[in-house]
Amino acid sequence: MRKSLRITLITLGALVAVPVLALATTTVVNVVATHVEASEIDDYGERVPVDGKRMNVVVRGTGNTSDTGTIVLLPGLGTAAPGLDFGPLIDQLARTHRVVAVEPFGTGLSDQTDVPRTAANITREVHEALQHLHVDRYVLMGHSVAGIYALPYTTAYRDEVTAFVGIDSSVPRQSSWDEPIPTGAIVALDRLGLLRALGRASSDTYGDAYDDATKRQMQLLSAKNGAAPTIIDEMRHAPENFRSVEDSRFPADLPVLLFVRTNDNDVPNWVRLHERQAATVDHGQVIGLVGDHYLHHTLSERIARDTDATLATLGA
Repeated sequence: MRKSLRITLITLGALVAVPVLALATTTVVNVVATHVEASEIDDYGERVPVDGKRMNVVVRGTGNTSDTGTIVLLPGLGTAAPGLDFGPLIDQLARTHRVVAVEPFGTGLSDQTDVPRTAANITREVHEALQHLHVDRYVLMGHSVAGIYALPYTTAYRDEVTAFVGIDSSVPRQSSWDEPIPTGAIVALDRLGLLRALGRASSDTYGDAYDDATKRQMQLLSAKNGAAPTIIDEMRHAPENFRSVEDSRFPADLPVLLFVRTNDNDVPNWVRLHERQAATVDHGQVIGLVGDHYLHHTLSERIARDTDATLATLGA
């Protein structure tokens, strides 16, 4: 009986020890890798002063002198390296436009900040970066949660923004908008090194739109920024930011073009919500596309072509 009990206890101890040792190993590896990988991150873009810190922007193309000649790109929540993530779309748009991809604080090569990640603060900082670049007439194009930030942005700077283009952009009152993001779990997984492991396992999700070197840089920046304080704070503010625009609309005279995923969406009435939003402006259009949430990863050529065609009808 005692022998059997001892064997049972040894077995249980082993079962507990294995995952504990595994987590200890991933934690140590994570700490070491963080220091090593910092030197592997390549520089890109240019830093501009914003609110006493430095914000990274990627500027490509020359565009033309019309109001639709410059396109400003804003990323979705949790995009760790927007200047690289938007790469395929930048390549397409830069053929006919000047493109400015902004990396808000906490993303890409931009600084971290302790300024609360409210929609008001984020939009003010983005505008300050554009002012430094002397960009004062432009099309605003945003992915995912940028659709929420675009509402106060286009109201505050209507004299500068000539149109808004959404890439599967978020909309007010979409399903589950008020559900908190489990930031505590994200931070814990990051400290244990599990986010790094998951990032490596999913490195192929970018597809053929990126070369191996770019994929590696995106992986490095995801490990660096994915659970850093600024992005975590933006995640914590997400319900508040959605709530702040729940009754907001784009200015009626602002042209709006919305690229929307039509397949396998877990948000009820996703396309219909965008159709309703487009109907609130004088010139609104919805284009349905089959793809994943990051439509610009695989459909940049189509997005650029349809954007050009739509902007051409504005007569600017």
